[in-house]
Amino acid sequence: MERIEADLLIPGRGEPVRDGVLVTDGDTIGYAGPRAVAPDTPGATVTGAAVVMPGLWDCHGHFLGTRNLDLTRLAHEPVPLRAARCAADLRTALDAGVTTVREVGGLGVYLAPVVEEGTLVGPAIYPAGAILSATGGHGDMHSLPLAGMAEFTHAGGELRLCDGPAECARAVREQLRRNAKLIKICVSGGVLSEVDHPIHQQFTADELAAIVEVAGMAERVVAAHGHGKPGIMAAIEAGVRTIEHGTYLDDEVCAAMRETGTVLVPTRTIIEEILTDGTAPLYAMIKLRAIADRHAEALALAHASGVTIAMGTDIALSGAALPDSWGRNGRELPLLVAAGMTPLQAIEAATANGPLTLGPQAPLSGQLVEGYRADVITLDADPVDDITVLADPKRVVGVWTGGRRVKG
Repeated sequence: MERIEADLLIPGRGEPVRDGVLVTDGDTIGYAGPRAVAPDTPGATVTGAAVVMPGLWDCHGHFLGTRNLDLTRLAHEPVPLRAARCAADLRTALDAGVTTVREVGGLGVYLAPVVEEGTLVGPAIYPAGAILSATGGHGDMHSLPLAGMAEFTHAGGELRLCDGPAECARAVREQLRRNAKLIKICVSGGVLSEVDHPIHQQFTADELAAIVEVAGMAERVVAAHGHGKPGIMAAIEAGVRTIEHGTYLDDEVCAAMRETGTVLVPTRTIIEEILTDGTAPLYAMIKLRAIADRHAEALALAHASGVTIAMGTDIALSGAALPDSWGRNGRELPLLVAAGMTPLQAIEAATANGPLTLGPQAPLSGQLVEGYRADVITLDADPVDDITVLADPKRVVGVWTGGRRVKG
């Protein structure tokens, strides 16, 4: 049993509690609230802190083990090499306060059981397996021969091409066979893909319906990469759970998202990191500069319109010195505040809203509530006063995952 006594307890949803206490009972939370009515805990390990709050959820990350934003490198580096790099990423994520990752395409299907069994220490991982894409779409490596892309796909690579409802249904079942906890699709073009356009829709309505139906039969939700409005609207109509990025959403899209409860995972971090560093391939930099301001406007509009937002970064690289690398996850919160959120709203997006992106697979997590999983962090200062506290891993002084202390 562990007892954390804090000057401020931030529950994830709702108002903070001054002079708060959190008690963990094994891997769950036994109490969270004011010190004045906290239970006695004889024999508990006692920790003092300035702030205690739920661990962060990164709802859009990739464990790829790559050190380059040219994604064609995935086909040229062995999976064991990249998986070894991811072992360090797991540790780095925890040190930044990230206790849960919704991994929307990558090696997470292999890493999740290794973390769960305790062989590696890392965040809880809810993986999607391979990203599903139409041929020539955002998940295609356009510079490779199509035969080479097919070989990569069928060797269990992180990208899976599929065309037509039957093939799309089969691709979903392949990810379910790997115990994917959600399905990730590309409904529009993107930035890091070479020849497609971010606005263009890339799956038909029938293909989307097949994907959502097969995923739903296994109680999995669908996350849809979408920049352009046509693909976003088609995805919402098909019943996806989340829109990732959402660059060209407008009032009509926001209304549809509110009506259906579709969650936006905006991923501002990757845009800011690559714009600042400029190390992406030239074709990607051209596309990124064209959408960057529109993406910021879309995020602000979504928030102002009452769309539910969950924090995601699109972090994918291994190596702390690199842009868009694991450990920089907390940088998303100041960017959410810059889009119009209050610090408490940004914290809610990064904690309590995380499980909303998983549907039936969601754990009791993301809030300091009795009976919830004891994924907890402590900070040396108040992020409600200064949200940048959460952007600096050094300010995260303690991390517990499933009640086990892994930092501090």
